[in-house]
Amino acid sequence: MALPRWGVLLVLAVVLLASCGAAPTDILYRVPEEQPPNTLIGSLASDQGLPDTGHLYKLEVGSPYLRVDGKTGDIYTTEIPIDRETLRDCRNLFPGDKCFLEFEVSITDMVKGIGSGPRLIEGRIEILDINDNTPQFSSPILTLSIPENTHIGALFSIPVATDKDSGDNGIAEYTLTAGPDADQLFSMQVVVDTDEKLPQLIVMGNLDREKKDSYDLNIRVVDGGKPPRASSALLRVTVTDQNDNAPKFERSQYEAELPENSPLGHSVLQVRANDADTGSNGEIDYSLHQAPETVQRLLRIDRSSGVIYVKGLVDREEENFLKFFVVARDRGPTSKSSKVLVTINVKDRNDNQPAIEIRGIGLVTHQDGVANISEDMPIGTPVALVQVSDRDEGENAVVTCVVAGDVPFQLRPASESANDRKRKYFLQTTTLLDYERVKDYRIEIVAVDSGNPALSSTNSLKVQVTDMNDNTPTFSPAMLEVDFAEGNHPGDKVLDVVATDADSGTNAELVYSIIELSATRLFEIDAVTGEVRVKNLLDREETERYEFRVTAADKGVPSKTGTATVVINVLDRNDNDPKFMLNGYSFSVNENMPPLNPVGVVTVTDADKGENSRVRLFVEPDNGKFVVQNGTGTILSSISFDREKESTYTFRLKAVDAGEPPRSSYVGVTINVLDENDNAPYVTKPANSSYTYLTPVTPLDTRVEVVEAEDIDAGPNAELYYSITGGNPYGLFEISPSSGEITLAQEFTGKHNGLHRLVVKVSDKGKPARHTTALVHVFVNDTKSNVSLIEALVGHSLYTPLDRDIAGDPNYALAQRSNILYGSLAGIAGVILVIVAVVVIRHRLQKDTKSGYQAGKKESKDLYAPKQGPKNGKGKKSKKGKAPKPAKPLEEDEEASLQKGLKFNLINDNVNDSPRIHLPLNYPPGSPDLGRHYRSNSPLPSIQLQPQSPSASKKHQAVQDLPATNTFVGTGDNNSTGSDQYSDYSYKANPPKYSNKQLPHRRVTFSTANQAQDLQDASQHSYYDSGLEESETPSSKSSSGPRIGPLALPEDHYERTTPDGSIGEMEHPENGKTRWSVVKHPAGEGGRTKKTALSQN
Repeated sequence: MALPRWGVLLVLAVVLLASCGAAPTDILYRVPEEQPPNTLIGSLASDQGLPDTGHLYKLEVGSPYLRVDGKTGDIYTTEIPIDRETLRDCRNLFPGDKCFLEFEVSITDMVKGIGSGPRLIEGRIEILDINDNTPQFSSPILTLSIPENTHIGALFSIPVATDKDSGDNGIAEYTLTAGPDADQLFSMQVVVDTDEKLPQLIVMGNLDREKKDSYDLNIRVVDGGKPPRASSALLRVTVTDQNDNAPKFERSQYEAELPENSPLGHSVLQVRANDADTGSNGEIDYSLHQAPETVQRLLRIDRSSGVIYVKGLVDREEENFLKFFVVARDRGPTSKSSKVLVTINVKDRNDNQPAIEIRGIGLVTHQDGVANISEDMPIGTPVALVQVSDRDEGENAVVTCVVAGDVPFQLRPASESANDRKRKYFLQTTTLLDYERVKDYRIEIVAVDSGNPALSSTNSLKVQVTDMNDNTPTFSPAMLEVDFAEGNHPGDKVLDVVATDADSGTNAELVYSIIELSATRLFEIDAVTGEVRVKNLLDREETERYEFRVTAADKGVPSKTGTATVVINVLDRNDNDPKFMLNGYSFSVNENMPPLNPVGVVTVTDADKGENSRVRLFVEPDNGKFVVQNGTGTILSSISFDREKESTYTFRLKAVDAGEPPRSSYVGVTINVLDENDNAPYVTKPANSSYTYLTPVTPLDTRVEVVEAEDIDAGPNAELYYSITGGNPYGLFEISPSSGEITLAQEFTGKHNGLHRLVVKVSDKGKPARHTTALVHVFVNDTKSNVSLIEALVGHSLYTPLDRDIAGDPNYALAQRSNILYGSLAGIAGVILVIVAVVVIRHRLQKDTKSGYQAGKKESKDLYAPKQGPKNGKGKKSKKGKAPKPAKPLEEDEEASLQKGLKFNLINDNVNDSPRIHLPLNYPPGSPDLGRHYRSNSPLPSIQLQPQSPSASKKHQAVQDLPATNTFVGTGDNNSTGSDQYSDYSYKANPPKYSNKQLPHRRVTFSTANQAQDLQDASQHSYYDSGLEESETPSSKSSSGPRIGPLALPEDHYERTTPDGSIGEMEHPENGKTRWSVVKHPAGEGGRTKKTALSQN
């Protein structure tokens, strides 16, 4: 039944509003089915914003149901009505599925012509259902069996009706009409199951088969269309014996796949149901329930087993699935049944070849399989629309379509939509067609699907080319390359260019020209012959390659031109010298770098080419110190650098090319040697054995000494830093870190009197830093009358480990505490004792002055002897006639620590203001006046001699005022004597350790007293050191007296001689005295010391 026209227009309006948001490639219209001819469905121009003038619209797909207006693009229905229920793609739709009719329209721009190519528009039309089908029952008489004695309210399913319409036009309701005899026994209800209305008969009363075994009822079905459609059937209810249980299927639904083209009798699947009843009530029969005609034609079911077999030829392309119900009914007198949904999907087999359809497109018309196209059509002009489809599905429907053979045509997808089953391509040109070369083409299109095995099909089209004046001049070859030497003459010929034109007449007459204006400044071309000449001088180093285009234009209308590329390679001549990148090179290297290491890299270039640019490097002058690597330009050293010996190297590098004749150039190279901190500072002033005298009242900031040092390194490695690292426990002194000037920082007190040894560390600023150590001796006292003692203290300091501080009087604090204690206990008595002690000391001093120093005799009070505690109050005196005991030798580890702490040159120090007494000395540092306590028991170096002749019976005694001629040179030992309490100030080296070179030379004067002495007592023979070097005189020294003490060398170190050369000791009386001389032999004489007596004139 057709809708009124106003209703159709209303539906189309809604459709157009709904489709406004659709993509241009997915046009959708909606139209009810069964519309009369010429019903407007939609307008492509107005609805989709497409042009409505100057374009041609043509329906490609959609006939015979549709037609398109060629100018406006309006789509109309035709004389053949659109029946939704008969459309092939809509016959097996599920309820709720939509039905679509596809269409394609091509649009050709008539203004631009066919050469611009048509545009393909694809769309769909949704066919809306109308109520044009009446719902029908499967049979006019429906049978329903109900057991007697069925309880009231029992439900029994009534066979459903079917309606080809869908949606609101489908089944809407069922009604039941009963006669007077059944009105009180039966009623009906309708339940909805998955959008399907199922009628059910309700038992309202007691049924007795013996009274009445059947009832006839009238059931009516009505759809929801407007107006509605309805039909009726007779429902016959048969009352049977009682059957309690209905069959029950093992599954709620069944699904299976059935390959198409399966043979007849092929088993598809088996449905199974179970019935709890026994006997005939439990025996089940299977049957197809209300199956469509297609299912009944293709399938059958075994009544007893429930196996479904193939009955007819199954073609997936006709039916891709089968959906039906199977009923299981028992065989009881009052049978019960149940049904199950069975869905069979037909599986595709590759049994269909791809279909190729070729038709015209736009303004290109086809007639009898021939298409005509002009040769001047641009590349990409469509000549046909090719549609490839395959009725199979999946991989079997994926089709590959190609153009076979070597033809200037190709396929291009015509639509962006991906539809594997139906693809459309434009057959278009890939090159310009040339009627003079090929007048027609036979194009064969091959389509192959992806099945296994693959199926293919072919179709062909003949394309005829119409002639046009379309030939352009051509160059052969299109690129002309020529070599041309530099240094040419202007006007020289370079090459000839020639072009050809396949046309004739004026269309083949050519005119040559150069396209690039920049090239015309250097080159010119003859317009008729094509001869190219150079206008200027070419320089390869400036431009090595010239490339420009020349054109040949024919005289046709319009004129056509062809182009060619001309490449001119300029050949090289050796006209350039090698060139270094820099005018001079300066490199810096670290000193001590091993030989054959790179010190720098030079870069040399040659603007020429080939052998003319191959450069070799040479070192001039070649003194063997440096070599250069050709190729890399790396300069290598053949020596190891020492900046202190030579800090700069200068030479030249010569670069020579391989041209003919060769060209060369030079560059200067300077190698600067960078300093490394490989030298420690060395102190130039003061000497370690020197000292500076200061009085206790020296003011603050007084300059004490300046430590001067040098470092032969350079830069930060030679910048020096001075610091006091030892010997300054009281902070009396400070040193300038930069100048090395030592100044007094604090005032002296009584405990500061004595010798101070400052350990000065001189460090450079290198990384890592190097340093040296200097000793600065400062003697603080009211006077310096006893220079020998000061020098002895300095000498002993040189052998004292550096970690021990020598800073003034170490016993000062103890003396202060003792004085306080005595003052508190004794008071005035102490003062009297001091006076008595002073008198005694003065008396002894006068006695000593008169009698002189006696060899080997110790004084009554030894200030350097160990002090006793306050309990005794007196120290022991050494017995007369015995030599003082030497101190115990130091342990080996203590000696090693002293040697490690400080190593000094004991012989070569050149200091003017202090004697070279570099021997260890043991002394007590607490005397108020250090000079007056210097006695014969002083542990100074000494020489002990044993008299070997009877004439040596008198005791020897040193005389201070002997002239310098009556002297001897002896070798002193390193033994020091003193108390154990002052062992920190004692030092002894084992005598075997001395060599001839290590023993210091001393000048010692001897005399023999007139008194008779026991010559056999070795301890009474004392010989005294004047404290003078061999080159010194008594006047150059202090008058504090000679150095008195035993000569410590063993006797076998000396040789006793007489003036006549005989061995032994002899006395030569001369004014009551005999003069002796002991001379040390040189090294060549065994290092022995000779004692010789010399007479005085």
